[in-house]
Amino acid sequence: MRLLTRCCVDATVAGALLLGLVLSAPATMAEEDRPAVVELFTSQGCSSCPPADALLGELARRQDVVALGFHISYWNDLGWKDPLSSPRWTDRQRVYAGWLGTGQVYTPQLVLDGVRDIVGSDRATVLGALAKARPRAIAPTAFAADRRSVTIGPAATPGAAGTVLLVRFAERRTTHVDAGENARRTLEDSNGVESLETLGSWDGTEAKFAVEPPAAGSGVAVLVQAADGRMLGAAAIAGL
Repeated sequence: MRLLTRCCVDATVAGALLLGLVLSAPATMAEEDRPAVVELFTSQGCSSCPPADALLGELARRQDVVALGFHISYWNDLGWKDPLSSPRWTDRQRVYAGWLGTGQVYTPQLVLDGVRDIVGSDRATVLGALAKARPRAIAPTAFAADRRSVTIGPAATPGAAGTVLLVRFAERRTTHVDAGENARRTLEDSNGVESLETLGSWDGTEAKFAVEPPAAGSGVAVLVQAADGRMLGAAAIAGL
């Protein structure tokens, strides 16, 4: 695990799964269940991260998990600029440090459902936490059959509310690293986040949002996140 101390370190799916490409909750799951959301904060410049990236790749193939790789930017001045990195993902990691009460950011850091962080390369702990997780679709989230809209709600819990986020990611990316701690290595990244935007607010009543379907090799996830960071709903689809 790489912990940096510098100042800069800071529902149910609609219809059957189409050709196995819908990554949201499988049809056999109970209505109150949803896929777990895994966010890995990682960097191609960190020598401790490739095992965590490989684990994220495994999780990305599971239908009961929405797996997202957020490549942070604070490793970029240490020899290698990660092409997937963004200061926005660093900012998101810092927000989690406040939500989780740790006050720390590190790589590889995995955040599960917005409520727990785990060393991303600790395979046993990550898989054990997922096995014990019982994610509930407080905000049932489902893509339309034509993949051009997503419906949220109504709430399964009175008073529930949150922000609806749209995440676009690259399913696979291969990078030949020329410098830094992983110099001369070829790295494989899965579900690397390319953009994150707010679709709107969700007040517990049913809401529908237009979504542009992902292109081949890309994916789209919709997350409903409470003000304290908890995930209330999640679904994802991959490009055809």
